[in-house]
Amino acid sequence: MDRTILEISNLTKKYKGELGQKDYLALEDLSLQINQGEVFAFLGPNGAGKSTTIKLITRLLHPTRGNVFILGKSNKTPDAMKHLGYMPEQPALYGHLTGREFLLYMAHLYGLSFKKKDTRIDTLISTVGLSHRADHAIRGYSRGMVQRLALAQALIHNPDLLILDEPMASLDPIGRKDFRDLILNLKEQGKTIFFSSHILNDAEMIADRIGILNQGHLVSINAMQELVGNEAPVEITFQTDQATVDSMGLSNKVCARQDANYMIRVNPNEAQEVLQTVANRCRIISVIPQRMTLEDVFMAKIGEGR
Repeated sequence: MDRTILEISNLTKKYKGELGQKDYLALEDLSLQINQGEVFAFLGPNGAGKSTTIKLITRLLHPTRGNVFILGKSNKTPDAMKHLGYMPEQPALYGHLTGREFLLYMAHLYGLSFKKKDTRIDTLISTVGLSHRADHAIRGYSRGMVQRLALAQALIHNPDLLILDEPMASLDPIGRKDFRDLILNLKEQGKTIFFSSHILNDAEMIADRIGILNQGHLVSINAMQELVGNEAPVEITFQTDQATVDSMGLSNKVCARQDANYMIRVNPNEAQEVLQTVANRCRIISVIPQRMTLEDVFMAKIGEGR
């Protein structure tokens, strides 16, 4: 049986309106469970409530109602929070310190013993790929290096659960690839990762499950394969004339035409029947099952929510 690391129950946050303005409901009755060793991507458009949720999990905000449990304990207790590591969207680190000094300071805050500090810091510096810059001042770091150091500080106390807010935002393609690999390596070590993102391609590559939030409501939660695996259309290209297309009742399915070549797009559940009809009367050029992308699914879910 899967072990639940993070449980969110009926989590709601209402912000008080400015003078003359109505109160704003940023999140309403969010409930979900995240299991050990899972990479969970939390997606949604700007203003959907993603950052509010993360701030409620990490106790940077207090909920209007609802609860958060980490390993079965309320996040209101120190016992629960010691299992959580957090990386904010825009890490603000001490620029005058070196990367190693910053991690030493964080280790001190978490109460690591003197013996453990150096070993843990050396391990993390190597893990996040900062060995060549560990003794340089943070103010000289690139954005990617700052992200790596912020991840290292989130891991300093060896937490079971990592909460990452837009961890790949503003990184170049190489930096995003490196960060995806870091997340997958942490998963292999048994860590549970909950991250928000607006970069759908990155989420599609590494997430086990996807939750889509819109206007403060969870509109979808599925395994990645369930989302993109089964509903994709099939494209069939064949040679014929317009009269034959009309007589087969396929005119409304034509998505492209070049001379005598017609391309139609059909749903998977009707593909075999249509293919047989076309094969009996036309010369088939290709049959290509399409693949739904996370972007396709995301846009459909957000459209439903609106």
